[in-house]
Amino acid sequence: MAHLFEPERLAAIADEVRGAPFDAMVDGLVTRLRARYPGHITERPANWVTSLAGGISGVMYILHASLSEYLLIFGAPVSSEGFSGRYRIDIWDYVLRGRMDTYYSEDPTSVRAYDPGDAQLLARGRTKGVYLAPDTWLLEYGRGPIITSLPMALGDALFSALDGRIILETAAEYARLTARELLRGKI
Repeated sequence: MAHLFEPERLAAIADEVRGAPFDAMVDGLVTRLRARYPGHITERPANWVTSLAGGISGVMYILHASLSEYLLIFGAPVSSEGFSGRYRIDIWDYVLRGRMDTYYSEDPTSVRAYDPGDAQLLARGRTKGVYLAPDTWLLEYGRGPIITSLPMALGDALFSALDGRIILETAAEYARLTARELLRGKI
């Protein structure tokens, strides 16, 4: 499976905008990503979609979606916490603003704190507890069979919030961007 994005390069791009005021951070990140990956980052203005997954709530701006990768900005102005989920994909989180605290079942009393400029990999098959401090924003990159992550990504909206609009908006944006990539020959 060919991958377009390199985790180290995404970390360097995220580092260039970390800590900036919100609008400048988002605009700077999107501009840099479009320059580095021409034609693979959405050209539409920011479309913030509500995200509810594993009890963690926030909003996301999906920048890229395909069958093998996704890239998005995720966060919230208030704190949130919950369960990461167990995936068949690898997920990198690059902290742009705020703080993300995590813990793992193997060492349940040890908190790992991630500040702006830090990156964290949730390897396929692993899980973690997550706390996002107020005003925490992440660049999130997923790599692997992305469709396998959709039940976790949409489960809270379906079974807890009973909010079909969240499911529709997320599925429509993912489908639109994935179709665009398929037409370009990228899985």
